[in-house]
Amino acid sequence: MVNNRRIFETLFTTTNNLGTITRPRFLHSEPALFIQNLLKFRRDKPTHQLEQALDQCTFHLNHDLVLDVLKRHRSDWKPAHVFFIWASKTPGYIPNSLVCNEILDILGKVKRFQELHQVFDEMSKREGLVNETIFATLLRRFVGAHKVDEAIELFYKRKEFGLELDPEAFRTLLMWLCRYKHVEVAETLFHDNGKNLDLGLKLCDDIRTWNVILNGWCVLGNVREAKRVWKDMVASKCKPDLFTYATFIKALTKKGKLGTALRLFRGMWNGDKGCKPDVVIYNCIIDALCFKKRVPEALEIFEEMKMRGCEPNVATYNSLVKYMCKIQRMEKVYELVEEMERRKGSCLPSVVTYCYLLKSLKEPEEVPGVLERMDRNGCGMNDDVYNLVLRLYMKWDCRDGVRKTWEEMERNGYGLDRRSYTIMIHEHFEKGRSKDAMRYFREMTSKGMVPEPITEKLQNLPF
Repeated sequence: MVNNRRIFETLFTTTNNLGTITRPRFLHSEPALFIQNLLKFRRDKPTHQLEQALDQCTFHLNHDLVLDVLKRHRSDWKPAHVFFIWASKTPGYIPNSLVCNEILDILGKVKRFQELHQVFDEMSKREGLVNETIFATLLRRFVGAHKVDEAIELFYKRKEFGLELDPEAFRTLLMWLCRYKHVEVAETLFHDNGKNLDLGLKLCDDIRTWNVILNGWCVLGNVREAKRVWKDMVASKCKPDLFTYATFIKALTKKGKLGTALRLFRGMWNGDKGCKPDVVIYNCIIDALCFKKRVPEALEIFEEMKMRGCEPNVATYNSLVKYMCKIQRMEKVYELVEEMERRKGSCLPSVVTYCYLLKSLKEPEEVPGVLERMDRNGCGMNDDVYNLVLRLYMKWDCRDGVRKTWEEMERNGYGLDRRSYTIMIHEHFEKGRSKDAMRYFREMTSKGMVPEPITEKLQNLPF
């Protein structure tokens, strides 16, 4: 215990001008950051030592603090799990559903199902704690790990947790099955649900459920099966809605069938269809035309949609900005961005917009200008922006920029995820710094992150 206190004093105390040891200011103002650093510096210690160190903290635990600490460890399951278990045992604190959902998501993400089941079993003892959000997280993580039978079995146990077997819950199950490429299983469940479930609704007559299956085949890129489902939908009592058209048109454009997509798009204007293109469908067509380098036609559609009373949104502009950046028409790019800023509302530039601007930069000195513009327009940083900036600085070999970005990500609680480590590993390797690459590789794997196949191959190469 004395040793723990000495380490605390070394890492987290400062000395004032009079030589008096005092606690740093952030210890009180940012307890989540303090706990994050505590866990970071003692990450490889046994669990009981981590718990002893946490016992030295004098913070009052509440849901916001616990949730903040967990979010800072979304890509590092072990300290997150140790902290959650410690917090759960702390007198006067009982985790709520938001906190429980976060730890389940963290454990499920890295496939730590033994720990996940232990946490969930404890949660299940508390009546009313398991809600729809937690249930959706469990389904997502089971299906994401291809534990399909376990996910389906869990779904049928909903009533044990006080949840109904309703159509919305069934669609959630189908959605996750489709998202992780188990579309055939999802479609079989969809057609057989009447034999096993009393949902109080014939799902074969429900367009939203049909749309889940159609979207599944489309995301999988199987246009042949998507066409079959489309025909089945038209033959059923359901009529395609805007989401159906948008899903199918997007699938056609992704497979290079732009002509077919354009015919379907134009056909929607026939009065008997009763379903006019909305901004989502216009965006899909504009993006597809830009991808095919038919930018003048895309601009014509852009003007047409405004003429027909369909207001563009940020996604509309982003499609044009993206392709204008690719062909380095930067004057036109900033003209569009300024128009977005003037229109505001649904047209205000998003993180995606600024990522396109960042990707078009040539020098590290240009980065702060784009980030300041983001901040002025109320667009905050997120994992995607941080990782992009990290990649750019590594590409330019701007070590000061890399260091500051890495430290800021950690300080702001965005967590250094697999993407962050992959960027560092590959860029160091490409620049001939194999020792640095392997150092980041070992740090990533020590946090339970599974390297991408191409990253794992690097460790077997002769350095």
